[in-house]
Amino acid sequence: MVQILPSILSADFARLGEDIAKVERGGATMLHVDVMDGHFVPNLTLGPPVVKSVRQITSLTLDVHLMITDPDTFAPIFIEAGADQVSVHYEAARHLDRTVRHIQSMGARAGVVLNPATPVSVLEDILYAVDYVLIMSVNPGFGGQKFIPNALNKIRKLDQIRREQRLGFAIEIDGGVNHDNLTEIVQAGCDWMVAGSHVFGSADPAATVKEMQQIAELATAAKV
Repeated sequence: MVQILPSILSADFARLGEDIAKVERGGATMLHVDVMDGHFVPNLTLGPPVVKSVRQITSLTLDVHLMITDPDTFAPIFIEAGADQVSVHYEAARHLDRTVRHIQSMGARAGVVLNPATPVSVLEDILYAVDYVLIMSVNPGFGGQKFIPNALNKIRKLDQIRREQRLGFAIEIDGGVNHDNLTEIVQAGCDWMVAGSHVFGSADPAATVKEMQQIAELATAAKV
């Protein structure tokens, strides 16, 4: 099932609980949590205490995206804080298979992330093991960037591999997702669409999530 994942990085942290409640009312079932360390990407965001606090106020699936240089150390810490699934960058994980399996051994789903300049082909020997693949459609580090169209080609390639090899991983996209490109993204084969500023920067986040979910579902139906 296609899902819209509001990214709390774009929420008002002074009213984070209220903003999360808004997207819940809009029908969101998953929240995207961007973790940046100021080393792997040129920005510094939130840590495990914030995830732990969010876990206490919502039952939504917490999708934690680690944009950090040391995912092996921090993935377990975020899982203990309440993450339901954790994605790590191919570019940062030295022993990706081991990292993925360790995340899964702790009871969380494991994802791998590709930066815009990293080809899908590098995942050939790990796709059988991952629960999902996150395609960055902007360069990681900051919200509000413009969508990079080549991300659609990467989604199509992943979806083709998934169908040909009968694999069960989900395909996620993060960066510049909005009403205008949502249909094309879903029809390319994407399952989970992260939306940050487009949701929380709108006048009515609940309505925006609901509208995007409806668009995604219509695009899915049109594929059949």
